[in-house]
Amino acid sequence: MTAQDSATTRTSIAVDGPRTTSATPAASSPASRQGALLAGVGVVAFSLTFPATAWGLESFGPWSLVAVRSLLAGLIAAAFLLVGRVPLPERRHWAGLAVVAAGTVVGFPLLTTLALQTSTTSHAAVVVGLLPLTTAALSALRTGRRPSRAFWAAALAGAAVVVAFTVQQSGGALSTGDLYLFGALLICAAGYTEGGRLARVMPGWQVIGWALILTLPLAVLGSAVALAAEPVQLTAHGVLGVLWVAAGSQFFGLYVWYRGMAAIGVPRASQLQLAQPLLTLVWAVLLLGEHLSPAAPLAAAGVLVCIAVTQRAAA
Repeated sequence: MTAQDSATTRTSIAVDGPRTTSATPAASSPASRQGALLAGVGVVAFSLTFPATAWGLESFGPWSLVAVRSLLAGLIAAAFLLVGRVPLPERRHWAGLAVVAAGTVVGFPLLTTLALQTSTTSHAAVVVGLLPLTTAALSALRTGRRPSRAFWAAALAGAAVVVAFTVQQSGGALSTGDLYLFGALLICAAGYTEGGRLARVMPGWQVIGWALILTLPLAVLGSAVALAAEPVQLTAHGVLGVLWVAAGSQFFGLYVWYRGMAAIGVPRASQLQLAQPLLTLVWAVLLLGEHLSPAAPLAAAGVLVCIAVTQRAAA
C-alpha cells in the first residue's frame, strides 16, 4: 500500500450524491459498478459483526469487548498509516473524523454489544435494517441534496417492515435492547455520512484509520479498566469473535465501505445495506445455531426487495 498525500489535497469536499460527470461516473459506468461491489463487500463484512460479537461475549464482558476491539483495530490502523508514511489530515478534516470515530468506532459497537446481551442476533439484525434509511436521511440533511420520491418510497417501505417486525417481536412495546439498537442506528448513520463525505478527498482506509487513531488513547485506558473489572474466559469462539470485529468489521469492512460510498454516493450505498439483515440471519443459523421466528426471514426478505427499487431510483 503506497502513501497517498490525499489528506493535504486542496480539493473541496463534495458532499452530495454522485452526478453523471467525469469526476463522478454514472450508475452504469465501470467505476460506479466497482464502487457498488466494494460497498457490497463491506456489507458482507458487516453482516458477520453480530455473530462475531455474540462469540466475543463468550470470553469478554461487553465493555471489555468494545475496548479491546477498538484497541486492536487502532493498532492495525496505526501500522498501516506508519508503513504508508501517510501525512496527518488537514485541520479542517478532524471534526469530520471525530464524528466518524464517535459513530462507527465507539457508539455503534458499544450500543449493539449492550443490545446483544438481551436481544438475539437475528432480532438485532432485522432492526439494523433501518440503518440505510437513517443514513440516507442524515445525508440529505447534511448535504441539502434530496433523493427522488421513488427512492424515499422504497426506503420508507423497508423501514416500515422493520418497525412492524420490531413491535411484533417485542409484544407491542420496545425493549431495552431495541432502544440500544435505535440509538446505535442514529449515531452510526452520522458516522457513515461523514465518512462517505471524507472518502471523497482521502482514501477510505485513511478515513477509518485516522478515526481509529483518534480513539486509541481512550481504547487503551478503556481496555485496562474494563479488563480489570470484567472476568475474561478465553475460548476459541471468543478469540475469533474479537479478532473479526476488530480486523474484519472495524477496519477492512469500513475501508471498502467508505471507498464504495465515495464512488456511488451515500444514499445508494446505504441502501445496499438492506441486504445485511438477511445475510446476518444466515450466519445466525450457520454459526450460532439460532432458531429463527417465521417473521424474521420474511421481514428480512421484505427489506431486501427494496434494494432493487432504491438502486434503480435516482438518488
